[in-house]
Amino acid sequence: MVVRMRHNRSQTRSRRSHHALKAGALVVCECGASRLSHRACPTCGRYRGRVVIDMTPKAKKGDKAQAQK
Repeated sequence: MVVRMRHNRSQTRSRRSHHALKAGALVVCECGASRLSHRACPTCGRYRGRVVIDMTPKAKKGDKAQAQK
């Protein structure tokens, strides 16, 4: 099929006005760190008051690396 009517610039730009990127909403976690909403906290591993990711192995790994230095 062939396009019958060409869109003018204002119609094209009006359509593209919704294509802008929006910044993610930051929320303060229970531990005090800022995190993205609807995501688990990267520092404590909590989401909606529950521990979802166990962060103790990562903390031990960091302590071990600092002890070697």
